Amino acid sequence: MSKETAALHDLIDRFKGRKVAVWGDFILDEYIYGCTQRISREAPVLILSYRSREYLLGGAGNALQNLKALGATPIPVGVIGRDEAGDALLALLQEHGIRDTKLFRDAACATPIKTRILAGEDNTRKQQILRIDREAYVPDDARLKAKLAAALGRLAPSCDALIVSDYSYRSVRPDVFKSALPSFRKTDVPVCLDSRFRLLAFSGVTIATPNEPEVEAALGREVGDSPASVRRAGQDLLSRLRSRALLITRGSKGMALFEKGKPVLSLPVHGTTDIVDVTGAGDTVISVFGLALASGASFRQAARLANVAGGLVVMKKGTATVTPDELRGAIDR
Repeated sequence: MSKETAALHDLIDRFKGRKVAVWGDFILDEYIYGCTQRISREAPVLILSYRSREYLLGGAGNALQNLKALGATPIPVGVIGRDEAGDALLALLQEHGIRDTKLFRDAACATPIKTRILAGEDNTRKQQILRIDREAYVPDDARLKAKLAAALGRLAPSCDALIVSDYSYRSVRPDVFKSALPSFRKTDVPVCLDSRFRLLAFSGVTIATPNEPEVEAALGREVGDSPASVRRAGQDLLSRLRSRALLITRGSKGMALFEKGKPVLSLPVHGTTDIVDVTGAGDTVISVFGLALASGASFRQAARLANVAGGLVVMKKGTATVTPDELRGAIDR
């Protein structure tokens, strides 16, 4: 075993028990399964014969699942509705053994739900044929923002990392972020950002992990395929974010890590490019990266672990997770 591989194994061993706060938008993922056997006479559409339904943690909840699977102690921070979807989400957290929560329930909110309908013949793998999003936004309420800020302030001295998982449903507020950030900096806790549409609203994070479309949206221009154009885009965004590092995920082209004053680290896709499902892969990447930093990793070590984890999770169906043993085995291979 090489010295580098041994160091990565040591980091994975240190994952267990690390306390990681996840502040973000918690979504209930609903999956409806059925079989299709004929076309409707009423319209040229499939008739779905209902078979079953299941609920899973979505949005920031997927980061919780990833952290839990890796042996960490995740703490959710956010706002959900006082509704049936909120009840189901809390029940899922209990099932996963996540009991220390800073989730505030509010009657003025609705818990977002993403319903995926999967269909196929009996004894075959079901394929997604439709997705229905019941979107809901947290109101700009001073009372709720004060609760979030207080919860984050209490967590700053005791947690090992903070992951900000912003799906733009407004559990994450730029003004709350700005008031909470100094507490995490004071205790030298890494703050990791995954934001769909508002990267530049959270400048000052330790690291962000956007994909290429998110980089293009933030910069207002195309990234391009050449190494020089990717380098320019990464360095520009790193400067605008005022971050110590930036990890751009590039799909089949791998990842690119940017650090101030250091050359770009380009990481090819780990494993095969014959991908099964990219759903939730970004949550896995930021979870592993944040947990690695919480365990004492350098940015380059954290990027290598996140790249391996991302390569593993896209070979699984749905919002999947990876285990420490899977990570160790993939690193050895």
